[in-house]
Amino acid sequence: MIYLVVGVSGCGKSTVGSLLGERLGLPFYDADDFHSEENKNKMAQGVPLNDDDRMPWLKLLASKLQEWNRDGGAVLACSGLKQRYRDVLVADIPECYQFVYLKGDYEVIAERLAARQSHFMNPALLQSQFDTLEEPKDAWEIDINKPIEELVNDITERVRG
Repeated sequence: MIYLVVGVSGCGKSTVGSLLGERLGLPFYDADDFHSEENKNKMAQGVPLNDDDRMPWLKLLASKLQEWNRDGGAVLACSGLKQRYRDVLVADIPECYQFVYLKGDYEVIAERLAARQSHFMNPALLQSQFDTLEEPKDAWEIDINKPIEELVNDITERVRG
């Protein structure tokens, strides 16, 4: 099974995803690690990615998801901001995945981003992430205003439910 932890930058995808992977005994991957240097540089300069920038990245991730699914599953932290992006990611692993949407408001996430160190994502891009976001309808929606341990407990209960 593949668990895709999605949401805007700064919502806690990597933190929640890595803890979820530990709890479930699955490897954790961060989609940011698969961005091209060109995409990382663009974001660091405060330039939002467009669909043309994202598509090679999404296709690479989709290929990795197939591999990880064959190997027994994984947890992936990935923005997955639009439905069509999420569709590309899971097109070749039907019924072997679950989206987990970390939902939070702009102010809370902006505060988190301001405190974050050494990440290529420019905090000035947060508004563009919210502008792009199409909230998933087929996901477990998780409110990020709880402590991390509680969030991961909630998700783990759903998995084992």
